[in-house]
Amino acid sequence: MHGDLAIKEKLIVAITGASGSIYAIRLLEQLKAYDVEVHVIMSKSAKLTLKYEMTCDARDVEALADVIHANSDIGASIASGSFRNRGMIIAPCSMKTLAEIASGVTGSLISRSADVTVKERRPLILLTRETPLNLIHIKNMKTATEAGAIIFPPVPAFYNKPASLEEMVDYTILRVLDLLGYHADTEKRWTGEKPGA
Repeated sequence: MHGDLAIKEKLIVAITGASGSIYAIRLLEQLKAYDVEVHVIMSKSAKLTLKYEMTCDARDVEALADVIHANSDIGASIASGSFRNRGMIIAPCSMKTLAEIASGVTGSLISRSADVTVKERRPLILLTRETPLNLIHIKNMKTATEAGAIIFPPVPAFYNKPASLEEMVDYTILRVLDLLGYHADTEKRWTGEKPGA
């Protein structure tokens, strides 16, 4: 019977051209620990930013995915509300992509998939990267939030005394995955205990 068939959970990860390629890479690496099929979309700008910021290229990032979609393929499976999935993460999320989501003008698979995620009431997490913010950015964040998206600027925490950039990034990814119900055991979580107590 169809109702008894086990369907592997799916998750959409999109990568835009904002600075912060490391967040996408660490997200995809950490998702390997979970039984989830990861669908990845990269914009052209994301591929360029990756070259500037990291020592890997788009093929290395795509190798971490289960399924790869071209950003121009607006007819892809993930562009439909009938595509069952856990949600979508855009890491990093450019202000251009945020504007497309907030306006509902979806000219790419990334923004179309985000629009579908919102209309289907699934979690949409946006790791927005820009500073300082102008009023247009803030209004777009407000609109996206009111529509159901979660604005998650990758702001580092310091109470856990990170020893490296990687630890700061990993803590952000831990918090993002928590929002989707993927909980990792880690000593880096806040326990309320003060140093020396």
